[in-house]
Amino acid sequence: MLRIVTDGAADMPPAWEKEFDIQVIPINITFGDKTYLQYVDLDNAGFYKMVDETRKIPKTAQPSPHQFVEFYRKIAKKGDTIISIHVTSKLSGTYASAVSAAQEVKNEFKVLPVDSMVGSVAIGFMCREARKMDRAGKSAEQIVKALEGIRERVRAIFTLDTLDYAKMSGRVGTLQAALASALNVKPIAVLKDGVLNMAERVRTRKASIARVIEMAEEEFGKTRVFLGVLQANDKPSGEALMAEAKKHFNVEGEPVLTDLSISVAANLGPGTVGLVLYPVE
Repeated sequence: MLRIVTDGAADMPPAWEKEFDIQVIPINITFGDKTYLQYVDLDNAGFYKMVDETRKIPKTAQPSPHQFVEFYRKIAKKGDTIISIHVTSKLSGTYASAVSAAQEVKNEFKVLPVDSMVGSVAIGFMCREARKMDRAGKSAEQIVKALEGIRERVRAIFTLDTLDYAKMSGRVGTLQAALASALNVKPIAVLKDGVLNMAERVRTRKASIARVIEMAEEEFGKTRVFLGVLQANDKPSGEALMAEAKKHFNVEGEPVLTDLSISVAANLGPGTVGLVLYPVE
């Protein structure tokens, strides 16, 4: 049987985990001397409340190889194949942990780790496609090859509403130029080829959201695309961006709106909204 595993940096509608039989290994989140497992004993609301109260950003850490080994053994049976799809290795060590664990359990399961080179909704899309292909009779190797094709074509473009979290976390090096500039600047960032880069700085929230759509249009035009919208603790802005994006893109199926995972929101902050797109083959 084929098992599909991802990590807490993947964003997807809650129903997808059951509908497409996707298993999510949680990320470790440390506040002070206490460590939580994302979505197991700390949800998004609790995370934002803690940050607001303490004015401190938690430390986030990838699952260890040992945690991966235990997780694989929990969700799979001997002889199963596991496709393990994870957040870009250029921003996290999660993929490396999966690779290490795959070696340890190689006599129990066939584990195929995949570096998504992306994050957020893009990983959710990849997990969904993997299961669809599995149900269509494709082999694990064929699925991995297709996922490698998707990761080359997918784009994530988003804008931050506040720079407070980036300042507190100190981990978003690509935003340092924005941090040193005007107080109310709204940076626009692009996740491409596994790397997060600041593309532009815009003066107002309204202009930054409009520019996110323009930049996606410049790349995809009227190409038929899968569309996801991410939002961090700002569902109204996410819904507004979704409604506007539907007017500009030739969308395949129903677009999805998801919450930005804690591990990413810890560095980008509430109010972050953006688009994830990749063309239909």
